[in-house]
Amino acid sequence: MKGGRDHAGREPDQAPAFQSAVTGSSDQGRRLDQFLAQPFFGLSRSRAQKLLMENMVRVNGEHCSDKNYRMQVGDLVAVTIPPPEETRLEPEAIPLDILYEDKDLLVINKPRGMVVHPAPGHRKGTLVNALLHHCANLSVIGGIRRPGIVHRLDKDTSGLLLVAKNDFTHRSLSDQLKTRQLKREYLALVKGRVKPVLGRIEAPVARHPRCRKKMAVVETGRTAVTRYRVLKYYGSYSLLKLNLETGRTHQIRVHMAHLGHPVVGDLTYARDSWHDLPRGLSEPHALHARRITFIHPRSSETLEFAAPLPAAFKKGLMDLKARKL
Repeated sequence: MKGGRDHAGREPDQAPAFQSAVTGSSDQGRRLDQFLAQPFFGLSRSRAQKLLMENMVRVNGEHCSDKNYRMQVGDLVAVTIPPPEETRLEPEAIPLDILYEDKDLLVINKPRGMVVHPAPGHRKGTLVNALLHHCANLSVIGGIRRPGIVHRLDKDTSGLLLVAKNDFTHRSLSDQLKTRQLKREYLALVKGRVKPVLGRIEAPVARHPRCRKKMAVVETGRTAVTRYRVLKYYGSYSLLKLNLETGRTHQIRVHMAHLGHPVVGDLTYARDSWHDLPRGLSEPHALHARRITFIHPRSSETLEFAAPLPAAFKKGLMDLKARKL
């Protein structure tokens, strides 16, 4: 079904692909989008949901757009997978801080200020543009605008990010994210003295009901869990180590703001947090993806990587220490 891809992750012109499957006893009661996200179809959950919304899925001959439809034994599910749209992503010779690379994946240390993938207002200069210049092939499971991208970091969050070169690797790493085998550790400087020093934040996250560009703690949102430990107090600031159990958009930033301890320099969730910043932290924001641990999809070896704090972050901490607040 698949042909050769060019350096931008595109496939040659092709007709829509059709795939079908009959449900068995093990699929009884499973949600339709979960059924479509199985390796047989080669779809991510988000891609499956998009196809459902686009009326590309039939159940027993009838169009079905309900991701929550519960499968019954003997259901015939047919999916029309349209060919990739022509992408205008351009390779750009942007330097990359590569901590590790092999034929399946890369571990990138992303700088603060770099957007991960093209979006309105950010068509060039993204990590994806740099990857297209560096790599001959990237996975396309995440969509034509996000080749290779397994998980994201916000523009102003620095640190470690995994990139998949093929669909096999992408599926494995995505599964590890879902099952929490892929572990991510962050450092954040937040306002206030966080108490207790060890905690677990469980608060559902969804789009802000009034400001659609923001996320918020919403009762009907998706489950979101963040664990934290206070590493050090700097007067009226706290340096935290945080571990994600889930990976919702802006999760750490939303959870810390919800607790009343916003990330220093976060102009979206705490506009007053950038006043009187330590030197070196005058630019948003003090959040860094420091460590990542995962199982290599091909070798099954457990790999762990760490990225040092950016110079500006370290300078800010030194300034706070010198103030002896």
